[in-house]
Amino acid sequence: MSEQDRDQEQERDRNRDRDRERDRERLRAAVEARVLADWGFELPDSLFRFHDFIGSLDPVEASAFADLELWPYGVMDLFDAPAAQARDGVDIRAHGRYYRDPPEFLTFLHGGTDGLHYGLWYDDGRTCAGVGSYYNNDDGGGIDRTCRTPLEAVRVTLERHWYDLHEDTGREPEEVAERAPGMARLRSKIGEFETGDRTATGADYVRTHTYGYRRPPVEPGRITTLDGGGALAAGETALGRPPHNGADEHAFGTHMAAVFADPGELAAAVAEARRRLAAGDPTEALVLGRDLHWASVGDATREGHAHELLAAAYRALDRPALAAVADAHHRHRDLPRVDVLEPKS
Repeated sequence: MSEQDRDQEQERDRNRDRDRERDRERLRAAVEARVLADWGFELPDSLFRFHDFIGSLDPVEASAFADLELWPYGVMDLFDAPAAQARDGVDIRAHGRYYRDPPEFLTFLHGGTDGLHYGLWYDDGRTCAGVGSYYNNDDGGGIDRTCRTPLEAVRVTLERHWYDLHEDTGREPEEVAERAPGMARLRSKIGEFETGDRTATGADYVRTHTYGYRRPPVEPGRITTLDGGGALAAGETALGRPPHNGADEHAFGTHMAAVFADPGELAAAVAEARRRLAAGDPTEALVLGRDLHWASVGDATREGHAHELLAAAYRALDRPALAAVADAHHRHRDLPRVDVLEPKS
């Protein structure tokens, strides 16, 4: 190849790179604008890194990612079709929104079992404050908000699978030999985007970077809620609730279950939240609304109270985007499936 030919090839490569970068920026702008217009949420840079990570996977890495039973979902579907519309009569904000998802939760990833899914978390209804995850089909656990970014959530999942693969004595050596190299490559690829400075793996990683083996720290400024996610509020509550992660979860859950099971107690609790809201403190309406939303279990009375209290609390707290999500979710809580986008033509 002549020097002129090499120069021309290098120029073509540079042009292709510039075109790809322009396409990437156009797509980012389109998705950002769509989510801001329809949800009122600002997407964090970490979600775009996650999208870049997905697009960078080679076949071996993609197979290892699929082996984790993870796949992009919810808001990530807009990267394939930023102008996609919901089915007739369905609000776009219902897309990827499971029955118990708090309005603060915006799904971006599905976890493959028992309704496990992950969402960006929006305390103030505008800016992302981290990642939440939970099992929608499992009544035994609450929302885990340990991870700060989507790729942190992927890394934790990988390390849990790594531990299971190497510590489960029932695994055949052939399975370990087949899966481990792809998982190691996937770990390296994640590290190119985030968490590359974290050297622990498997159980050591999970112990170090999650709270599965230790109690999470108390968070002043956030208040205990039944769903485990905590609520951002600064007012007073009827029960004098402790800060997030500061409650006896069993005692708190037992008390709230008794309140919800007694029509008179429930009516009194809702009335007290309304009274405090009217007096200028929406905190009780927020936390009780979140509790009722989480524990609605198909009960129309609980669903109605949850919607009323949450929508009013968000508006009083100047979180109109969350109020709008609460409205949309209430209208569509009985959808048979949460994939509401029209199929791509």
